[in-house]
Amino acid sequence: MNSQLNEVPGYSWLGSPIDARLLFAPEQAALMATLRGLEPADWRKEAVPGWTVRDLVVHLLGDFYGRLSRDRDGHQGGLAFAPGDTLEEFIHRINQEWVDAFRRVSAAALTDTLDLVGGQVVRLFETTDPEKASLGVSWAGVDPAPMWLDSARDFTEFWTHRQQIRHATGQDTDPNPRFLSVVLDTFMRALPHTLRNTPAPSGTQIQVHVGGPAGGTWTVTATAIDGRWSLAEPGTGRPVTRVSLDAGTAWRLCTRGISPAVAFARTRIDGDRQLAEAACQIVSIVY
Repeated sequence: MNSQLNEVPGYSWLGSPIDARLLFAPEQAALMATLRGLEPADWRKEAVPGWTVRDLVVHLLGDFYGRLSRDRDGHQGGLAFAPGDTLEEFIHRINQEWVDAFRRVSAAALTDTLDLVGGQVVRLFETTDPEKASLGVSWAGVDPAPMWLDSARDFTEFWTHRQQIRHATGQDTDPNPRFLSVVLDTFMRALPHTLRNTPAPSGTQIQVHVGGPAGGTWTVTATAIDGRWSLAEPGTGRPVTRVSLDAGTAWRLCTRGISPAVAFARTRIDGDRQLAEAACQIVSIVY
């Protein structure tokens, strides 16, 4: 084990960079195919608690406009935190205000606008510098974050919202492992932050294994400095805990589509159950 791991500058503890740039175009195409295949009644179905499919599409449009305005155009305007707002409260408030403002816009107009603006977002992400500093990723505990993580985070959000639309309209999760493998890899970058208050001797390793063609294995290691955990270790030691779960359980857990208790009941644990329970508190969205 490299005892100097946490002294390396930068973001090495987040693990190897993820390059999602070339996935935004096929993800956008898949989203548009999904939306153009909906029946009028589908737009009124609940996609997430409190929001219909239509509301969720409006939210995606807001995300698209925000990314273009901020990163492409350098726009500094926008809503500010209200007194006492937490990050979660601020985001939920401005998201709802955006959804409410679009009540008068038809589903067809929303779809056409999302197609137009989404294409511009694709081009933005395809040309971005993955190493530059960008927006913080709160669930990974890093601010500012490297652009590769910020953009991969947005990819996971777009993908997750498309699945929520699919599920609301009677369709299964998109099984394409090309998308889901990147989603899972991004979500697992929350492990060091998830375990930040979990003490363990330096060198302690927890391994999370997700089965299936989109799965993989992630090893997070306790380091000697500030109690930080790191994904930069190669995982050559023997983990004290191995958490094994299927891909569907993994992504739903990370997005709180299911609770940690439900996920834990579906999970195989080998080793220290207390550390496994801590790892299963992972959240890879603002929640």
